[in-house]
Amino acid sequence: MIHSTFKLLKLATLAIALLAAPALSRSGEARAADVICYNCPPEWADWASMLKAIKADLGYDIPHDNKNSGQALAQILAEKANPVGDIGYFGVTFGMKAKAQDALDPYKPVGWDQVPAGLKDPDGYWTTIHSGTLGLFVNKDALGGKPVPACWKDLLKPDYRGMVGYLDPSSAAVGFVGAVAVNLALGGSATNFSPALAYFKELQKNEPIVPKQTSYARVVSGELPILFDYDFNAYRAKYTEKGNFEFVIPCEGSVVFPYVVGLVKNAPDKDKAKKVMDYLLSDKGQAIWTNAYLRPARPIELPAAVKSKFLPDSDYARAKAVDWGAMENAQKAFVDKYLAEVR
Repeated sequence: MIHSTFKLLKLATLAIALLAAPALSRSGEARAADVICYNCPPEWADWASMLKAIKADLGYDIPHDNKNSGQALAQILAEKANPVGDIGYFGVTFGMKAKAQDALDPYKPVGWDQVPAGLKDPDGYWTTIHSGTLGLFVNKDALGGKPVPACWKDLLKPDYRGMVGYLDPSSAAVGFVGAVAVNLALGGSATNFSPALAYFKELQKNEPIVPKQTSYARVVSGELPILFDYDFNAYRAKYTEKGNFEFVIPCEGSVVFPYVVGLVKNAPDKDKAKKVMDYLLSDKGQAIWTNAYLRPARPIELPAAVKSKFLPDSDYARAKAVDWGAMENAQKAFVDKYLAEVR
């Protein structure tokens, strides 16, 4: 009888331990990581420097995370019943999707009131921390003597066969931004993506490379000579890497795109996550972004040493602000057509 009772107690203890395993997994994995930020990759927007600064100033360890916006949102939704992530970093359209799918809790970081109205959710579900201008990130050494392209239409020339890359617009935020930039530059609108679809169909003849993940290293190595990407990545390469790199705002025009953070709904380390979000919008945090050639969300003047490394304002005049809410509404229809007609 005593033996049977002891056996039942052991079984009950084992069952409790098994039931507790998911929570222990989060604890064991995340206690070494005080805050989990989905889509905070070291090679993108110089998150590596930001995470080092957070460690130095707040004492929090945040692991590198090489997702893109779509993958980050998908993981947050998959874990909704038992959240693992604390913060999501997204292209603004995915921030909007995250709110719509009840994946975020509202939080207005310190400094939120200084972020322009168009760059934040009015209830605090997502907030811009920086923005970038979409253009062409070019490794001149990998062009084989061919000229640096000046326009979107230049990329359709046979000279650039196998040299052009763009991130998958059905998955990565920068991929969709590239599609929006091309579409508007070639006469399209939020309700008419035909110019972009026609362009990508034509570009297929030049055998483009279409990765799903951030591809900074592939451009630097020369594997991918021309990439639809942001100014901050191109400037980072130009001024910190060995080689000859350029950023081009195409002659037909381009767009400016904000990147946002949101607090994961029922985040396990909510209080620490809020302090991290405060830091991202602080004077020091915003200054770190400018060191990485990003435009701050708060109205902070770019340091002269940084501004001198950007293209002239006359070039930036070709890059327009966009109603990303309207573009987000058009995204699914475009992606469906892209998958059906282009890929």
